[in-house]
Amino acid sequence: MRISAAFPSKYLKAADLQAKQVTVVMSHVTMETIGDDERPVLYFKGKDKGLVVNKTNANTIAEAFGDDTQDWRDGEIVLFETSVEFQGKMMPGIRCRVPPRKPEPKPTEIDDDIPF
Repeated sequence: MRISAAFPSKYLKAADLQAKQVTVVMSHVTMETIGDDERPVLYFKGKDKGLVVNKTNANTIAEAFGDDTQDWRDGEIVLFETSVEFQGKMMPGIRCRVPPRKPEPKPTEIDDDIPF
């Protein structure tokens, strides 16, 4: 038995990503009490667990989607595991990035011979 299964968390952990890059669509952000602090938690469409948003991830998302978290809705991001420093120790953490935007299709040339 995995001990993490005995004590499930409602928040996403690096181990939940299973060493994969996961593309998700943002749903909403709520402020929740975590320990003694109020922290933003980002939820995703079709997923149960939320991501407690740290300053690094918040700035990455805000740079692409804006400062207002309501503007993040329906935005796509990629979550991945990396080593991060927490309280002076290196440990697994979650970071995000915005996938490259698909280029807009180029307009076709106008054919002046079409009569409309």
